[in-house]
Amino acid sequence: MVKISVLLLAFTFLGCNAQEKKETEKASSSAVKLTDDQLLAVVQKETFKYFWDYAEPNSGLARERYHPDRIYPENDAHIVTTGGSGFGLMAIVSGMSQGYVTKEKGVERLNKIADFLGKADRFHGAWSHWIDGNTGKVKPFGTKDNGGDLVETSFLVAGMITVREYLKDGSEKEKAVAQKYDALWKGVDWQWYTNNKNVLYWHWSPTYNWQMNFALEGYNECLITYVMAASSPTHAIDAKAYHEGWARSGGIVSSKTKYNIPLILKHNGAEEFGGPLFWAHYSYVGLDPNQLTDKYANYWDLNVNQVKIDYQYCIENPGKFKGYGADYWGLTASYSRNPDGSIGYDAHMPSNDKGVISPTAAISSIVYTPKESIAVIRNLYENHKKETFGEAGFYDALSLQNNWVAKRYLAIDQGPEVVMIENYRTGLLWKLFMNAPEVKQGLVKLGFKSGKYGF
Repeated sequence: MVKISVLLLAFTFLGCNAQEKKETEKASSSAVKLTDDQLLAVVQKETFKYFWDYAEPNSGLARERYHPDRIYPENDAHIVTTGGSGFGLMAIVSGMSQGYVTKEKGVERLNKIADFLGKADRFHGAWSHWIDGNTGKVKPFGTKDNGGDLVETSFLVAGMITVREYLKDGSEKEKAVAQKYDALWKGVDWQWYTNNKNVLYWHWSPTYNWQMNFALEGYNECLITYVMAASSPTHAIDAKAYHEGWARSGGIVSSKTKYNIPLILKHNGAEEFGGPLFWAHYSYVGLDPNQLTDKYANYWDLNVNQVKIDYQYCIENPGKFKGYGADYWGLTASYSRNPDGSIGYDAHMPSNDKGVISPTAAISSIVYTPKESIAVIRNLYENHKKETFGEAGFYDALSLQNNWVAKRYLAIDQGPEVVMIENYRTGLLWKLFMNAPEVKQGLVKLGFKSGKYGF
């Protein structure tokens, strides 16, 4: 009888303890639930590590990719990406401003990067898509893609101008680093890349010349390339290249709508829904689309509409993929799941939907759709953190449909996350880039107007 009483008391005690523990955990969980601002701060800071803690060590530049398991193909850990490093330069400015690193350490890293780029292979001033971080030599992106890559160079140059503007009125050391970046970007011969025509070309090779033959015609991620080429004080292109080449003599304009949302411009190869969402990110990490117009588009409306079409498509979810909805959306180029379950790469968009969501798609769209983007961030962070959040922020891609995550990172996806969160929180990188005098002059030359920046 005594034993039974003791057992009953023990069960009662344990039951109370279990209940109390449950209630404590519940209270603790609600107590640590992050506000939107706190959540964004965590994601920005952790993602910044890609460009600081996990940068290529010799050059200081952004690795093309980072594998947390440290398993790479031969020497792949030392391949740096030119475009992703442009986003990385902006991320370092953001990191200094937010106090993730001291300004002294940031300037030291930026100086190291400038010195490396000054000695790296260049082709009529343009850098290659990939560079060997150990040697500064070109790492061919493809057989004929072994020379200058003008689009990647334009992303890099936008970062250089941002750094220059951030440091130009600082200490003597800061001014010296600013001058290095000023000289680097002024060395790009944009005019050469017209091949004497009224259009820019993506590639030139010392062995294959113009055989890649990729004219930059809109609309895709390459708007910034024309802006930089028009802004150059040393090798500027004529405005005709923009209007006749990029804008196709007005043929760039679209009258189509999707979900009653106007597309505004013709997205190359994706005229029904618009292209992958990085088209709304890469050109606009520095180029502020707020109140920015030319005779073809209102660029704020253009980007907001592209993101909203992607969002509506994911809510409609014609492929019936698990999880798609208001807190799980965003299709863009990223790692992807091959049919056999291995990791590949694909340009996801509504017209090429593989059931793979890329966190960068919604996160980097935060300036356009803050409520919808934060819903995705919160869902992934609170409900799927263990499998989707690693040492440099959210992993590159996931599929709830297949219970699959690509536990890897790409510079061109992590970079816009840091930069666009910064622009959403403070507008810093937009302000720096847009207030550069050459940028204003270049935009005016092409016929742009900005109500926000007064031109």
